[in-house]
Amino acid sequence: MEEHMVQQYFDPKLKIFALNSNKPLAEKIAAAVGVPLGKTSVDRFSDGEIRINIEESIRGDNIYIVQSTSAPVNDNLMELLIMIDALRRASAGTINVVIPYYGYARQDRKARSREPITAKLVANMLQIDGADRVITMDLHAAQIQGFFDIPVDHLTGAPLLADFFLNAGFDKDTVIVSPDHGGVTRARALANFLKAPIAIIDKRRPRANVAEIMNIIGDVKGKRCLMVDDMIDTAGTLTLGAQALMDAGATEVYACGTHPVLSGPAIERIQASPIKELVVTDTIQLPKDKQIDKIHQISVGPLIGEAIKRINENNALSPLFATRFNGSDPAKD
Repeated sequence: MEEHMVQQYFDPKLKIFALNSNKPLAEKIAAAVGVPLGKTSVDRFSDGEIRINIEESIRGDNIYIVQSTSAPVNDNLMELLIMIDALRRASAGTINVVIPYYGYARQDRKARSREPITAKLVANMLQIDGADRVITMDLHAAQIQGFFDIPVDHLTGAPLLADFFLNAGFDKDTVIVSPDHGGVTRARALANFLKAPIAIIDKRRPRANVAEIMNIIGDVKGKRCLMVDDMIDTAGTLTLGAQALMDAGATEVYACGTHPVLSGPAIERIQASPIKELVVTDTIQLPKDKQIDKIHQISVGPLIGEAIKRINENNALSPLFATRFNGSDPAKD
């Protein structure tokens, strides 16, 4: 991003750096804060090892690193850990890790014997490496916040998604649908913004990434349904749920989620499903082959940028959890 396009932020000690996972989002965050992206280079040795060089002084500065640990998750996680080490050794004042999408979050407990708790392992690595704070969005399991002994600012995409659908006229004859029992809290949060009733899809999952729809709890007949989830991975749950809703008499089905993982057959499933539109955020950068007409992305850049400014100024983040956030100060709206 060119510096002349950035409205200068008053604190010269605040610096934002981007790694490779989602540079377009990092540019939007930096623009929302009012600082240029910091100068750094990320390349590789001939054997594939990651090499990072910070190309400006950061001594005593408050650093914010933007890196989603999305696919390729191991490369992006390793980039982040190496960058934190480089910042610590270069005498950064504080190291604040902005992880819009926190990978390895699905193993947050021992569901079976001899399983790891990978979400806790990643939290340990970030802390031991030298991170002072984590800023993230819509963790797959809220208890992951408790895996850290440093501050974790857990933002949510619900206000942004609610604004999108309110502006699209979804405040009438709409039912918010949770694709499973675990997502009821998330669905109720969106339903509160839209002042809509909720329904729940009761399903059982025989094995990972395979879902079988069993029953729909709630009245969806003759209604427009809006399914909500935190992440859309293989889209099996979402597309099976959409078909079940149509079979139960829904007039049309829309879907939304914060993190567009979209792995494996996800795109083909979405294209072939009765879902009219899937609205996601840009916590994960979508490659060209996943940018289809049915998928609409909205940016979390202004939201995260506002959060960074508030953290830097020791102001409350609670106004960011209200709807009608538009990139200005929500407290003044």
